[in-house]
Amino acid sequence: MESQDLGHQHEHPLIFFNIEKQNNQRTVKCSRCGEAISSGPSFRCAEECGFCLHRQCAEAPEQIHHPLHPEHPLCLLPNPPAPYSTGGYRCNFCRERGTMFVYHCSCYIDLHIKCALFTYNYFAENKLALGELPAIAYKDPSINISNGNKLWKAKCFGCWEPLLDSVYSCLDGGITLHKKCVELPHELNHPFHRQHPLILQFTGQFFSCAICEGIRACGFLYRCSPCNFTIHIACLSSSPPIIQHKHHPHPFTRFSRDSPFTCDACGRSDKKGGLPYLCLECNLLLHEKCIKLPPIIKFFWHPQHPLFHTYFLKGEESFKSWECAVCHDKVDTCYGSYSCLHCHFIVHVNCILKYRSWYKIIDPDKYKDGKLITDDTSMEESSMSVLERNEDGEATKIKHFSHLHNLIMLSSDDHSIINNKYCDGCTLSISVSDDPFHYHCSQSQCDFVLHKTCAEFPKKKHLWFHYFCGQPSILVLDEIFKCFRCRYVCNGFAYQCDQCKSHTCLRCVIPNDTLICQGHHHPLSYYLDYQGPCNACGYRVPRYTYGAFKCKGCSDFALDLRCLVLPRKAPHKCDEHLLTLTYHDHNTYSLTHFCDICEKRRDPSLWFYHCAICNTSAHPNCVLGRGRYPFMKPGKIYKKSDQLHQHDLIFVKKIHYYFPKCFKCGDLCEELALECVNSECGYIVHWKCVAPPHLLEL
Repeated sequence: MESQDLGHQHEHPLIFFNIEKQNNQRTVKCSRCGEAISSGPSFRCAEECGFCLHRQCAEAPEQIHHPLHPEHPLCLLPNPPAPYSTGGYRCNFCRERGTMFVYHCSCYIDLHIKCALFTYNYFAENKLALGELPAIAYKDPSINISNGNKLWKAKCFGCWEPLLDSVYSCLDGGITLHKKCVELPHELNHPFHRQHPLILQFTGQFFSCAICEGIRACGFLYRCSPCNFTIHIACLSSSPPIIQHKHHPHPFTRFSRDSPFTCDACGRSDKKGGLPYLCLECNLLLHEKCIKLPPIIKFFWHPQHPLFHTYFLKGEESFKSWECAVCHDKVDTCYGSYSCLHCHFIVHVNCILKYRSWYKIIDPDKYKDGKLITDDTSMEESSMSVLERNEDGEATKIKHFSHLHNLIMLSSDDHSIINNKYCDGCTLSISVSDDPFHYHCSQSQCDFVLHKTCAEFPKKKHLWFHYFCGQPSILVLDEIFKCFRCRYVCNGFAYQCDQCKSHTCLRCVIPNDTLICQGHHHPLSYYLDYQGPCNACGYRVPRYTYGAFKCKGCSDFALDLRCLVLPRKAPHKCDEHLLTLTYHDHNTYSLTHFCDICEKRRDPSLWFYHCAICNTSAHPNCVLGRGRYPFMKPGKIYKKSDQLHQHDLIFVKKIHYYFPKCFKCGDLCEELALECVNSECGYIVHWKCVAPPHLLEL
């Protein structure tokens, strides 16, 4: 044993030990890497203060110029750098977390000491040339697998593919590598990037692979830093020279030239789909991954018909200028796309395949003579049967599955009949609806009424915005629910998803086609990835929500989905008249730009509710917002009345007359309440006092 002062920021000198492995020996941990020192050369504190180091950790240089990160040196730090809020880091080689010493570069490269030195020794050319490293023993996975359970789950630290995919080696320290990854050349030339050689490097920053478009956080990659060009080593394996796919009658032959081309299947001219493949018979040039495109899919934004992939649109169809239903950019019909010719519906290949939950692949063998041969019972089923029609073919008398009696169609212009009537489907007032007709119960004593459009909603429907569950939603009745889109509580009809149990009110079941909004003079189209302000409320549409409807001609006009379905008129106790949704305040006198409910300032460029007779103005949230319950229809019986009272309770809204006191809290019932149907009883209680917590508007 020899005392040495190695200058490792420790106040005492260190003594060299060569430990022999003993089963009963107390295990100590290295003060640099945190791993156990069970055997082999090491250093310990001469004063026995507990400071210990592996020899490798003790002799680790403060800075190394690593061949797998040639841009900058890696610096040995005693602690993870400040940007890591968790107090730790994840090694870019083995993916294990670390909290102690780390070799670090600001390029988001972090390596354990053992990982940094191992890779440095194996990939530094001078070390290999001198033969200073022992030979690696490799194992064939097909011959003998000891400790098989662990190996089946193990990954190669180089490519992060399963270890047992090919010949491999398990080295000291738990490092596992494929033979082919150890023998990777330090630089290579690739046909996709002929300008410069690609250099083998660590994965640091989140680089996208030029072939698979994927991003990996660990392992090796080949990269040209000046051109920002990256390829995963797993993507370097040579593509097959010939591909014969079952959905194409001829073979595709690999075309290994670095020539620019536009893929006939997807219409893109980049190389991210892989090497080009050529079908000589059809004169088609495709990306490798585009050879496997499904010929028929079911797209949840267009549930009416399946969409077919074509390499170009034939005949007269090729002269139509169609916009992609997803991104709204022009589709070049000279190249591949998915389309439904019945509906003039067309989508870019890469737009429709962007999210796997958007579509289902249909087996071409199950599609014969324009019909899908399937047992799927999810097709839209009508919720009404027609009993009588007029000369124009309109259904004047129907039987709706939601109601016991027959329904008769009436004009919504007859205010003597529809005054104070609310649709049982969407809960909006019949008198302020844009629907010119509605259905009323044929029994005079029954108050059931439906807008014509609400009566026509099917029993099952694929909601285009609810694509993540991949199944139709079912029309449910007589439930109180909170709509997962607008977040309002409603007691009308709803579409319920059996899988996630979410509800969508009928107001929010809008098409994803081009819409006309009274607040704007151009049609609006849906943009899923829109991020920006809503012109109605002024709030920014957050990323990864439900997008917005945007005007393509006016780049600065967009509406979020909640504002798009605001009712055209709404009641409020602040005014005896219905308030009308107004899209711009033309009164330039600033003292009028206040809300008459909250008494705070209004932005005159944003939407608001207004009464022209009384000159009342209010924010939409003040009229419809917290605790107002604007979409709870009065007069409906509460199904759980027996849990609160001995008689049935109905929903009431006390707005313009005497406000009784709540039997539960004692405050005046100025808003939504439950009232006993027995007028002599006098029982009344706030909805907010008895509602389940998930049905409160907070």
